[in-house]
Amino acid sequence: MLWLLDSSAQAQQLALTRFRGAGGDPRTSIAQPETTSQASGGYVSSVEPYLGPFGDPLGIRPVLKEQGIEYSLTYIADVRGNPFGGIRQGAAVEDRLNLRLNLDLQKLVGWEGATAHANAYFIHGTGLSRYYVGNLLTTSAIEALPSTRLYVLWLDQKLMDGKLAIRGGQLAADTEFIVSQTATLFMNSTFGWPAITGVNLPSGGPAYPIATPAIRAKYSPDDKFSLQVGLFDGDPAGANRPGPDPEPQRLNRTGTNFRTNDPAFVIAEAAYAYNTDNDPKTLPGTVTLGGWQNYGRFEDLRVDTMGRSLADPASSGMARRLRGNAGIYAILDQTLYREAEKEDEGVSAFVRASFSPTRSSLIDYYMDAGLAYRGLFEGRDSDTVGLSVAYAHISADARRADRDANVYSGLSMPVRKFETVYEATYQALVVPGFTVQPDVQYVVRPGAGIANPRDANGHRVKNAAVFGARATVQY
Repeated sequence: MLWLLDSSAQAQQLALTRFRGAGGDPRTSIAQPETTSQASGGYVSSVEPYLGPFGDPLGIRPVLKEQGIEYSLTYIADVRGNPFGGIRQGAAVEDRLNLRLNLDLQKLVGWEGATAHANAYFIHGTGLSRYYVGNLLTTSAIEALPSTRLYVLWLDQKLMDGKLAIRGGQLAADTEFIVSQTATLFMNSTFGWPAITGVNLPSGGPAYPIATPAIRAKYSPDDKFSLQVGLFDGDPAGANRPGPDPEPQRLNRTGTNFRTNDPAFVIAEAAYAYNTDNDPKTLPGTVTLGGWQNYGRFEDLRVDTMGRSLADPASSGMARRLRGNAGIYAILDQTLYREAEKEDEGVSAFVRASFSPTRSSLIDYYMDAGLAYRGLFEGRDSDTVGLSVAYAHISADARRADRDANVYSGLSMPVRKFETVYEATYQALVVPGFTVQPDVQYVVRPGAGIANPRDANGHRVKNAAVFGARATVQY
């Protein structure tokens, strides 16, 4: 515990604590979890000390670290199923091995202020949302088609005494943008890269499991304020272009397409962290405001190239092309309660809201919120329990397109309106670097209320309950 440390060691520990928040910002969420599957979460602790002689049998980790080379492994295994609701009932097992490599180029070659980083994924298993639930807000943040793929590969250069950082290479926006530290506890993917961007942007945007060539600049004059902007290729897999297989993960199977000729995707945000001095009488928090713009062309959800409804039998069948898509967002991460004499135990909350009003956006506004408590139970100081909710609203043009289809077909099919997910989770620390996490989700109107393709009468997909558990090991 921090209060047992001498003043010098305590000051060093607090300085480190400030800068280990998800997304690379000062930590203002007391209830940030020990481990996370969200891309913005960092590598916090390792099971190596608990493996005895098998932890580092050759003794190379400290030698490499001294030379500026660090590596880590994270293994996540999910088991989950939907006993009722969804497209059909079933269970899925999936796992992901994550290999990270960090190079301190100042130690290696004397390049001051420069670091390099690489991250690769080895993904296996079956996605519950894709094959069983049919929802937009994917039930697991690790869900993806089986593959071995490069995720990110970048070089970072710090300037102005570390206040300005320029990063270039293959980057993912979900590692640093639209990040809530408290939300990293939850398993549903929307609490990382929110569904409004994942659904509205080509190929899901530059986010797990597909990154793209980009450059990012971040200015942090102190430990309170930061301003960052990223310029990304606007279509990580080419899914916005005509082709026989529009599935982004198949179009970019290994993460090495390195696309650079698509219209740009630009995202920028400003964040202000307050009460970061670790005064027990104050409660830290972060306010973030941001926005994004994709400069590509998008398909109108309702109208064809001749101005007719796409559902009209006389329609050309080709959607009108629209220029650009954009959105704005705001985030509040706030610690609500800190336990006495405890630096990292208490309650934190988050709220995120995003708006994308363009005519090509399937989701026009989105909100999520949640609470998390770290150290709720006596003797379980590093366990974290949380409750959250996310809501995605279907745009007016998409709803009109559904009504048009009913009018022209003479059928009475469901009209999409919204999708909501509720999640309750508990992350239990076995030893530092090893957690077990049971999880329950309830999905209201999967797919926003689409017709069930397995129902001959065209009834909408029923609300689904998802029960699961996760084991995470960091080495």
